[in-house]
Amino acid sequence: MTVEIISFENKYVQDFYRLNVEWLKAYFYVEPFDEEVLSKPEHYILNEGGHIFFAKLGDDIVGTVALMPTSDPQVFELTKMAVSPIHRGYKIGQKLMQHSIDFSKSLELDSLMLYSNTTLENAIHIYKKYGFFEVELEKNTPYERSNIKMLLNLKPVQKL
Repeated sequence: MTVEIISFENKYVQDFYRLNVEWLKAYFYVEPFDEEVLSKPEHYILNEGGHIFFAKLGDDIVGTVALMPTSDPQVFELTKMAVSPIHRGYKIGQKLMQHSIDFSKSLELDSLMLYSNTTLENAIHIYKKYGFFEVELEKNTPYERSNIKMLLNLKPVQKL
């Protein structure tokens, strides 16, 4: 079966919540900010100009990712990426990542930003593989679990 990347539809709102909570509980815990955003993705992501994508395998939703606007209109946060535990190891996360990057380029964004945790070595490796690099982590991050912030430039840097 082929993995298809599809855009948000209301019928998948519970899959968005389920996949993310499952991932958070496996590695960390569900923070109040997570619960709020995951319970109301239309309000916090879509209505703010963001996007949510799903990885669909047959009739099953097996992964998700969101692109959330930041205070800089040219930078979106890559967030809420999760893949079903029984479907990990099939590069579904990488397909979601590539789709997010391609989509962000089509919007002509300058960059993507993400927050993560260095204990997630495989995730950090994948982020670096796609060109993300570490930047300074601000003191008041939206997530208590974050100890690394990364950025991906989507436009070539012009040399003077």
